[in-house]
Amino acid sequence: MSLFITSLNSGSNGNCYYIGNGQEAVLVDAGISCRETEKRMHRLGLSMQNVKAIFISHEHGDHIRGLQSITHKYKLPVYITAPTMRHSRLILGEAILQSFNAHQPVQIGGLSITAFPKLHDASDPHSFVISGSGVTIGVFTDIGMPCENVIRYFKQCHAAFLEANYDEGMLERGRYPYHLKARIRGDKGHLSNEQALQLFKMHRPSFMTHLLLAHLSQDNNNPDLALQLFSMHSDTTNIVVASRHEETAVYQVMANSITKPAVKLKPARRHAVQASLF
Repeated sequence: MSLFITSLNSGSNGNCYYIGNGQEAVLVDAGISCRETEKRMHRLGLSMQNVKAIFISHEHGDHIRGLQSITHKYKLPVYITAPTMRHSRLILGEAILQSFNAHQPVQIGGLSITAFPKLHDASDPHSFVISGSGVTIGVFTDIGMPCENVIRYFKQCHAAFLEANYDEGMLERGRYPYHLKARIRGDKGHLSNEQALQLFKMHRPSFMTHLLLAHLSQDNNNPDLALQLFSMHSDTTNIVVASRHEETAVYQVMANSITKPAVKLKPARRHAVQASLF
């Protein structure tokens, strides 16, 4: 009775999250190339043959950059709303396109995927929770502020990918122009370390075993800073920072149990740093 999760990449240079049950899996977003997705999954002992669908949160390039190449090779169904597809300007075969409705679960084998609206500066942004085997995993990134939907679903999660995009002081002192700073910290921008921490402290369920800090800014955050901040309040929740350069370990998440790494990784190769706005 468990699910397996990993971040294949997390940041403005590309986002892709894997959630599966051993027989089937889904990807949430496809922001890195097909080749890089395959390489990282191979290093983790995961197979693209188990991936049965891709769910797209919104149309920004760091969430869809690899979608066309992955679907061309694997002919996977893509769950995406009509406004997101229209604004993405991608060309995908119509046969693989599937829509979804907010708060209505989509069944993919033994996995149930529920989308819900969130606040972000995109045409029709959604986040997702994935449930199966008595376990619920949330993917909460690209969120301007924790709205009622985010809080409601966060409370259900045994593990979650949670955006901690920027440190408020680093953003304020940084090189970004005022309009970009305002966009990032606005109600339709990104979550700061402090906003994410307050969500975690106030609404974390007692059974949450793992939290992966996601979508950290290269310029306005520091992995050690974020990890230290959350670790002071983690109690029994295991805190991991999802990298913008490489995959995390695969973690096995079990209901009413402690989350443990499911795969012991060999040292992963570092990848070239890509320029980032966020």
